[in-house]
Amino acid sequence: MTTRRLAVLTSGGDCAGLNAVIRAVTDHASGTHGWDVIGIKNGHLGLLEDPPQVIGLSMEAVRGDVLRTGGTLLGTTTKGDPFAFPDAAGKLHDRSGDVVAGLKRLGVNALVVIGGDGSMRLFHRLLDHSGIPWVGVPKTIDNDVPGTEYAVGFFTAVEVVGEAMDRLSSTAASHRRIMVLEVMGRDSGFLGLFGGLAGGADVILLPEFPYSLDDMTRHITALTDNRPSAVLVVAAEGIKRPPEDRRTDGSVGLAIARELQARTGFDARCTVLGHVQRGGSPAMFDRLLASAFGAKAVNLLAGGQTSRLVVWRGGVVTDIPISDAAKGPRFVGPDSELIRTARALGIYIGDTGR
Repeated sequence: MTTRRLAVLTSGGDCAGLNAVIRAVTDHASGTHGWDVIGIKNGHLGLLEDPPQVIGLSMEAVRGDVLRTGGTLLGTTTKGDPFAFPDAAGKLHDRSGDVVAGLKRLGVNALVVIGGDGSMRLFHRLLDHSGIPWVGVPKTIDNDVPGTEYAVGFFTAVEVVGEAMDRLSSTAASHRRIMVLEVMGRDSGFLGLFGGLAGGADVILLPEFPYSLDDMTRHITALTDNRPSAVLVVAAEGIKRPPEDRRTDGSVGLAIARELQARTGFDARCTVLGHVQRGGSPAMFDRLLASAFGAKAVNLLAGGQTSRLVVWRGGVVTDIPISDAAKGPRFVGPDSELIRTARALGIYIGDTGR
């Protein structure tokens, strides 16, 4: 095996469990194989600096509470497309070659990229002809990376949504209100679906399925026998704003709350979780997933594999071609098991075509 220096970086939005992946990669690569491990700072932006921005990683450096901490000790970025990178004057330049050159200047001969489907597309394009072996590890609270059932960070976010619903349930009952909880999910509704089901939602609105305020109102009034009563609504941020709402201020969750209050006569309030869903210590399953994914990524590189994505399928950690994962995002299907569960529990989930 020719790998002697392994680099790891985090790319895209942050989430819980990233440091647990970095720990697993470092422990296995350094402890088992004796490789030198470095961390690239701030995603691909660290490779565009002169000199490239890195930190040394060792088994000692990732001991202790690294497994338990949120965020990423390496930093990350969602900005600065290297194929159209702005200079100080705002003019765009193709600096993709500088990213690869930065890796080669560092003597890197294998790379682990921890990111979502957008990051996988980016690095697939960057490294396709670079000669540098690399493996991807999926992370995202949206859980929308194709090819894997679960991504690092998702279940911590589900826990946050579920805890918020527990808290909203008691205050909703005290005041007999409709509580709308807006969660992240711009394109895919996995977080809203999992969190809504676990938290006992009466209504779950996802970007994948259209909804009707008339149908939702009928559902709520039937559920409460047309009397003020506690109602829990989960709305993903990516759903369409109700056309009936003429105001443009506030979030989509607030718009839903306004419309339901006007239609039912019940008090309605909206809570937007926002970036609370990204932060904090990772849930136990995310730590487990991160550890298994990190070790698997190193195993693949040690076996001479490249352009692979580590995935979780049917309780097994395996891998697929990066090209399969670069077709994202993944969406909630109308026949998914949890959509059928929501229907069976009498939850309004919009028009799923079934």
